[in-house]
Amino acid sequence: MSSHAALSRQSREMIRQVTRSPGPDALVVDAPARLHLGFMDPSGSLGRKYASLGLVIDGLSTRVGITAAPCNEVVVADGIDAGEGERLRRHLATLQARTGRALPLRVTLLRAPPAHSGFGSGTQLALAIGHAFARYHRLDMGSADIAGLLGRGERSGVGIAGFDRGGLLLDCGPGAAGSAAPLITRIEFPAAWRIVLVMDERTNGLSGCAEREAMATLPPFPRERAADICHQVLMRVLPGAIERDFVPFAEGVSAIQRLVGSHFAPAQGGSMYTSPAVERVIEWIAARQAAAVGQSSWGPTGFAILPAIDAAEQAVSAARDAGVVDPALRILVVGGRNRGAQIDAVTDFQADPGD
Repeated sequence: MSSHAALSRQSREMIRQVTRSPGPDALVVDAPARLHLGFMDPSGSLGRKYASLGLVIDGLSTRVGITAAPCNEVVVADGIDAGEGERLRRHLATLQARTGRALPLRVTLLRAPPAHSGFGSGTQLALAIGHAFARYHRLDMGSADIAGLLGRGERSGVGIAGFDRGGLLLDCGPGAAGSAAPLITRIEFPAAWRIVLVMDERTNGLSGCAEREAMATLPPFPRERAADICHQVLMRVLPGAIERDFVPFAEGVSAIQRLVGSHFAPAQGGSMYTSPAVERVIEWIAARQAAAVGQSSWGPTGFAILPAIDAAEQAVSAARDAGVVDPALRILVVGGRNRGAQIDAVTDFQADPGD
């Protein structure tokens, strides 16, 4: 399904409400989702923790509108977790307090992927409202500034870089002083390759205090495993993507996922997957096709990257026919996204701003 699919009637009406104020200072920000494909060295065996590999994807995005209002107001579209509205309220209050710009605003959350599901939705929500706020007030604030202000990018930098540029991304972990993780490389993800997303909306991945507690109780990540992961990234994943050579890319990503997943399994019920239903589908595909498979971050979303749309659609169809897909699961086939967020100044709105 394209990320530029038509909005629901309710979302269109919300955009019209966002854009009723005259002039170009009504803004709509469309921020892409990302998959977190693995940490390079969670324990920092050479002194630097959490370097991350990530992929920005189409098909899911966070869409925020902002405009002037009589008083601060946050509106959330139907079907989006109300907790996202609370996050927006906190972000808006922080931005106003820290910048001294107290003009009342209406912030409308038009669209969002499932929260705590491995899509980096918290970072994208923060960056979306942060950039909308900065553009609205003509403030010179970049993504790293906004992330620091709103408490994002504590470990991974791929969500921040993904907002700006899209693509396949590798960062080198946060700086010693807690600065955002610098980007090592950004590679165009091959246009023909497709990602099967398997989502279980009955459960959430770890986040917040639970995530920090889990990270603190895990044993040190062995240096030899970190070295293996770095070798997989440098000699398989990145060259495979650059040369459009799928097999080494897929083998490298899958190897990284198993190395990282086995380490984090004790915090996920003993498996590299949070959801047994997701695991069943992803591992069924992996046993029958050359695919890059695993779980994004703490899940529960699993992924299988395949070399073409036909292969992806056939894998999903075969899994359904074999009865391995729990009816409660949601499955999407999407592409990689080689561009970052889109920010539109609007006065009226007739079509999806991503078109």
